[in-house]
Amino acid sequence: MDRRRLWLARTLIWVACLAPLGWVVWAGVRGELGPDPGKALVDHLGLWALRLLLITLAMTPLRAITGLALFIQVRRLIGLFAWFYATVHLSCALFYVIGLSSDDILRALSERTYVILGAIAWLMLLALALTSTRASQRRLGRRWRQLHRLIYPAAILAVAHFAWLVRSDFRQPAIYGLILVFLLGWRVWFARAPRRRG
Repeated sequence: MDRRRLWLARTLIWVACLAPLGWVVWAGVRGELGPDPGKALVDHLGLWALRLLLITLAMTPLRAITGLALFIQVRRLIGLFAWFYATVHLSCALFYVIGLSSDDILRALSERTYVILGAIAWLMLLALALTSTRASQRRLGRRWRQLHRLIYPAAILAVAHFAWLVRSDFRQPAIYGLILVFLLGWRVWFARAPRRRG
């Protein structure tokens, strides 16, 4: 029964995580992405990368609150989807916004702070994705857990990337920032709670 529930949960996650990509492709085919479809595509994919990253961080608190191990069992899959959306977001940004030549990329890195923040966050997520397998976990041992704490600065940089990009209306980045503060604050509180009880 547990295996069936895990299989069902993973299937639902695949469907739910691919739905935003399917929607934006369908909207693009129908010409419903507005006057600048390239930018709309980049923004949509980046927003879902951030959302999935925060959902990944929410799995541990949900496991602690509910006692359901299922949240931890699906955390890796959601995290990989966050990296996937971040990668497609970066690829589309290079194609539609920044440019594919080395000069264009170097110019963007030197002139646009949000590009630097996003690139560093993506590199951190890449390291996590490449070492997400059980074989990597066995090979790295204790260092694996230390490495995967990169998800915290990656999430902070992702929110900062979003906030730096919008420049004027900070309401949406602020919402995601508050969610991140809550998730990180919960971890700090939970880590110290046993000591207080002792």
